[in-house]
Amino acid sequence: MLRTTLAGLLAHRLRLALTSLAIALGVGFIAGTFVLTDTIDAGFTEKFSAAADRIDVAVTPLSKGNGDEPPTASEATLEKVRAVDGVADAQGLVRGTSALLGKDGKAAGDFPTAGISLPGGDLNRTAIVSGTAPMTATQAVLDEGTARTRGFKVGDTIAVLDAKNARHEFTLVGLFDIGLDQELGYFGAVGYTTDTARTMTGQEGYREIDVAAAQGVTQEALRDAVAAAVGAEHEVRTGERYAADLAASNGANGDFLMLGLLLFGVVAMFVAALVIYNTFNILVAQRTREMALLRCIGATRGQVFGSIVLESAVVGLLSSVLGLLFGYGLGAGALAVLTAFEAPLPSAAATTLTPRTIVLGLVIGLTVTVGAALLPARAATRVAPIAALRSQTEEQTFRTGLVRMIFAGLFLVAGVGASVAGMSMKPGETALVVVMAGCSFVFLAVLTLGPVIVKPLSAFAGWVPARLFGVPGRLAVDNSRRNPKRSATTTVALTVGVTLMTVISVVTGTVRVTYTQQLDEQFPFDYLVQTQERDSGLPRAIAENLRTRPELDSVIAFRETTARLATGTARYDVGTFTPVPGFNPPLDAGSLDRLGPGTALVTERVAERLRLGVGDRITVRTAKAGAVDLTIVGLSDIDASLAAVTVPERDFDRYFGEIGDSRVMIKHRDGVDPDRALAAVEAATEPYPTAKVASSTEMRGQFDEALDMVLMIITGLLGLAVLISLLGIANTLSLSVHERTRESALLRALGLTRPQLRRMLSVEALVLGLIGALVGVTLGIAFGWAAAQTMTDNVIFQLPVPQILSFVALSGLAGVLAAVLPARRAARASVVGSLASG
Repeated sequence: MLRTTLAGLLAHRLRLALTSLAIALGVGFIAGTFVLTDTIDAGFTEKFSAAADRIDVAVTPLSKGNGDEPPTASEATLEKVRAVDGVADAQGLVRGTSALLGKDGKAAGDFPTAGISLPGGDLNRTAIVSGTAPMTATQAVLDEGTARTRGFKVGDTIAVLDAKNARHEFTLVGLFDIGLDQELGYFGAVGYTTDTARTMTGQEGYREIDVAAAQGVTQEALRDAVAAAVGAEHEVRTGERYAADLAASNGANGDFLMLGLLLFGVVAMFVAALVIYNTFNILVAQRTREMALLRCIGATRGQVFGSIVLESAVVGLLSSVLGLLFGYGLGAGALAVLTAFEAPLPSAAATTLTPRTIVLGLVIGLTVTVGAALLPARAATRVAPIAALRSQTEEQTFRTGLVRMIFAGLFLVAGVGASVAGMSMKPGETALVVVMAGCSFVFLAVLTLGPVIVKPLSAFAGWVPARLFGVPGRLAVDNSRRNPKRSATTTVALTVGVTLMTVISVVTGTVRVTYTQQLDEQFPFDYLVQTQERDSGLPRAIAENLRTRPELDSVIAFRETTARLATGTARYDVGTFTPVPGFNPPLDAGSLDRLGPGTALVTERVAERLRLGVGDRITVRTAKAGAVDLTIVGLSDIDASLAAVTVPERDFDRYFGEIGDSRVMIKHRDGVDPDRALAAVEAATEPYPTAKVASSTEMRGQFDEALDMVLMIITGLLGLAVLISLLGIANTLSLSVHERTRESALLRALGLTRPQLRRMLSVEALVLGLIGALVGVTLGIAFGWAAAQTMTDNVIFQLPVPQILSFVALSGLAGVLAAVLPARRAARASVVGSLASG
């Protein structure tokens, strides 16, 4: 039986080629994911180790619970460390904000660049890639990414704002590599000498203290001595432990990336399993006489079963090896693309194929292939020896069965129930997970009912083709309905990909429209002025100037600070705004008209936390007026963008003094050209470098671009599942053509021409593709609508009709393309030889 199985594989090498390709693509995607993330993690570890090997001990201050302000170590702590026996050198690292000005004189970027210190000597871990490190108070360096995007080069003069927004100029003497510091990679950084960094950032302490050991002193001994000197308020680690912790912190991000990509790999493997199952199911049906002959000459049921399983194992092993090679290339290609787009990755990282990836790839490929072949192998054992006497393969008939209907009903009830329960929950991650689980059960119900619904769907999808293509069209529709179980399994593979792509399209379209609507309701403005740090750093003169501009209609100024409530030590945002006609932030309870002296609006979240409601009193500890009791007159909606506690404008000034504006919202006058109004806003803010102007149109455009990019990436990843499903359609048609050799020859003998035969098979593939697309689109719309309900309140459902129609059209076209080779092969077959082969 072993020799017979291997001989059968060698004799029919092409019949399993598409199945091998399907499993190779699935394994390749998973292996490529591991290759990519392993390579990135290895590069992270190598680069961190290289950066941290210059220090023997790292001292970092522990948080004291002061909110978002990072903890710092004092100058006294640094001196204590330097006084420890065994310390050769110790340097404190300064980090804060230091806003770089662009060549237009305005603060560069949406957020201020970081200001950091570059210590001298061997403890400097910053890699200078061009020029030199700063040596004097008038020299500075930039990270190479910021320098490139802002058009600066070594030798230029750059302008930077200090902590008090005073302008300073420096000579740019070098560019440095930020390494894998994500904070610096996002915001950019300006590097100074230590003393200059403290002056520019306003930081009195150090974010970290790096220590070098004297000759002959071990890292462990020095760590213990330094820990005893600085006390329990600081964490003291050896250089090796520090490097390992840094690598692990980035490894977590690698794990997150790997998990996200593996989800798409699981989808690809699921689709591949359906293709494998369908392929072996058809192969077993076609080899009925062959297996019956084996039974006649003494093969047992176990040997027949084993031969099918062995065949699947050989195919799975070869396909998995091919998939590993493909995955290695895929991972290397993805790394090259990320590097080309200047992602913050280690440039010297070599593509890594670890033993774990090899083992997992082989195990997954073998398990999925053999597992998908078990049911067809079990069916093969039921072939009776008498079947060898039949002249042709018996056409399988399908019966619905009570068990199938019971399981489908249970899945459907469970799925609908879970989905409804999830949609009735408060929007959030938990609700989304529950809805996703419910949708999965609904999909299982449809999968179970696939052979039942494929017949009416074939009639529906084939109604137009049957009339357009005459006899070949009607024959094609009949062929698609003849074996509903096989047709259903073939189309399910395509249904998975189309469903997921439709879900993503519906969700992104709905989120886009909902976001735009909420933006119009919550922010009825055309332009927004705010600082990079989103704090109350805008001079009030900006809003006052804007109110005098004839191009502008309304100007709303917001101010915010923090204060403690009498109920605890936590600090909350307390704010106010300049009331103007037409501005009515949404409230869940109460009225904005009642906001007067001695009153306040409180956000719903704060009210729930403190168990307060309209009419209750709340005490706020203010800077100027001490503790003040306020009556709550309204609960602001979470989307109102108001502070936790909002008080009238005059009360705010009395409580906290003359605080600048945090943001200013502007609406231009009707009939005024938007560009002219924008020019007026920019003219008013020009004297203030930190004042950033954004238009609502620009904000919507950025959001749309982000959604489009996410949609493009996810659609591209899901395209792998669609590709595998198309291989399944091509494989099924190829095997079906082989199975119907005599039938096709008989049709040719009765007058069907070669073009008509090709047309018949192409229309059959078209119908199968349309069935998968129609089911996928229907499920995707329903699942997308359910998922969108869990993301936010007051969802505005949006159906992206053009995209959905394109999915259906492309699925039908892809089915036709998948039928090209099988149809060509069938049309070329000899009529006499095919009739004689039966």
